[in-house]
Amino acid sequence: MERKDRQKTGRKGEELVCQYLIEQGHSIVERNWRCGHLEVDIISVARDGIHFVEVKSRTAPLMAQPEENVGYRKQARIATAARRYLALRDDRLLGEMEVWLDVAAVTFTGEKGEITWFPGAYVPIHYG
Repeated sequence: MERKDRQKTGRKGEELVCQYLIEQGHSIVERNWRCGHLEVDIISVARDGIHFVEVKSRTAPLMAQPEENVGYRKQARIATAARRYLALRDDRLLGEMEVWLDVAAVTFTGEKGEITWFPGAYVPIHYG
C-alpha cells in the first residue's frame, strides 16, 4: 500500500473513531495533538475521565490485528505525550480527572470500517 493510501486510511479511521467516541458520550478536545516529537491521535473527555486514544487503521485482509501494532515503545511515547499535554494545560479540572490510555482499531473492508475500542488498553510502567 502506498503512503498516500495509508494516510487516507488513517484519516478515515480517525474520523470514524471520533464519531464513535461522540456517540459514546465523549467530547473531542484535540485531534492529532503534537508537541515536539510527541503526538496523540485523539484526546477526548468523558464522564469517566480524559482519554488519550491511539488509532490504528488497516485494510482487510490483515496480517495482524491493528491493535497489535501498539507496542511498548509506542505506549511509552503516548504516556509521555499525555503527561506533557496535562502539564501544559492550565486546567485544574483536567488534572483531577482519571487518565485513560486507549487504543482504537479500525479494520476496513471496502469502504466499511469496523471499530474495536480498547479503553484503558495499557498502563505505563515507570522505573526508578
